[in-house]
Amino acid sequence: MGAVCTATRQPQPLLVAALAGAAWLAVGAAKNRYSKDELGGSGAVLPILRDWLTVLGVLAVTCVVARIDVSTEICVLALMPGLALAVLRRKLVHRYLQGVRRRAEALRRVLLIGEPDAVDLVLEEMAHRTDHEYVVVGGCLVGEEDTDSALPVPARLTSDGDGPDGAQDGETVLRCAAELDADLVFVAPGRRMSAARVRRLAWALHDEGRDLAILPGLIDVSRHRVRLAKAAGLTVMHIDPAARRGLPVLLKQTTDRLGALLLLVLLAPLFALVAAAIRLTSAGPVFYWQIRVGRDLRPFRMWKFRTMVATADRMRAALESANEHDGAMFKIRRDPRVTRVGRVLRRLSLDELPQLFNVLAGHMSLVGPRPPLPEEVERYDGTELRRLSVKPGLTGLWQVSGRSDLSWDETVRLDLSYVDNWSYGRDIGVLARTVRAVLDGRGAY
Repeated sequence: MGAVCTATRQPQPLLVAALAGAAWLAVGAAKNRYSKDELGGSGAVLPILRDWLTVLGVLAVTCVVARIDVSTEICVLALMPGLALAVLRRKLVHRYLQGVRRRAEALRRVLLIGEPDAVDLVLEEMAHRTDHEYVVVGGCLVGEEDTDSALPVPARLTSDGDGPDGAQDGETVLRCAAELDADLVFVAPGRRMSAARVRRLAWALHDEGRDLAILPGLIDVSRHRVRLAKAAGLTVMHIDPAARRGLPVLLKQTTDRLGALLLLVLLAPLFALVAAAIRLTSAGPVFYWQIRVGRDLRPFRMWKFRTMVATADRMRAALESANEHDGAMFKIRRDPRVTRVGRVLRRLSLDELPQLFNVLAGHMSLVGPRPPLPEEVERYDGTELRRLSVKPGLTGLWQVSGRSDLSWDETVRLDLSYVDNWSYGRDIGVLARTVRAVLDGRGAY
């Protein structure tokens, strides 16, 4: 920043640079950005952007109080490299931690407390993902029942507590934590883990310097949807619905239309090359369309570059027995109907580009769940139908997480996560990850 201020002949450039650095450190410390939990959290960019805007405000107030006449535009320009470096650092740290966690490193050892059914549910949910920092090393089960897992259980807690002082619970859990070298205790919800019992357990753990976390029983709820409040001594957790109207939705719609239009203009030469390759190597039309089901069960005509022989639809019935995908989707890794050019187009996801016309027409979004076929929707249950409460997308979490390599349950889980936890920032993140997924080509067939 000092160099920019010096080059633009701003007053006291070194002092302004020092104030900016101090403001950045102070804002980061005030928002707990340097704690172990924060550094090991998500790679979200919005917290960094909010910190940067706060630093701008702090610096502006400080300059006014100190009577330093610095141009606001110059301050914004000078602080831009700091914002870029902070975002890059956060992304690199997050990516590094994801990598080491997949190798079972940099993990927190967790002792899980709860009734057997609740413990099994927690273990099942945690097993679906490997990008978190927790590994369950053992459990203290409440009651005499057993779990369905092979979780080590060094000790058990009684079903009805252990008297008014709660000493036995605390001693048992601390002994198990020491035996398993666990530095964090998870408490799963259940009727036998009353609020008073958990409170006494928290006293025992905190007095010995161990951390306690309560699992509220929620599945796949983003942090931005949760608000905490107090009422009559109780902690109330509000779960906000996903945005379906307002400025973020308007911003998404604008991004969809303008983004699709811009991409269609920029990619026009590529469209011409792909069309020529299809026309010269196989008989049939360049484009292929299918009826797909969109938001609120509305059917629409979805366009793609043709990657199969012209008679592919009539050949599907004979290939049903070769379907390699579970659930409602039909996929064959080496589908005999796919042409040579089609394999290249699918590998690079170029066959999906005509769907930009669907985005421009409002049938689809740039980001959203996979658009299903009508016959697939006929087999949906109530949970799977929830995927159709938003517009389907040209790309989505399924695209950046493995595409056709995902099981049906994994696909549904990702789509429901997107529907329930949508945010504009998350869309931007998916679009950025799509480029890497296309270049990687994993699951594209």
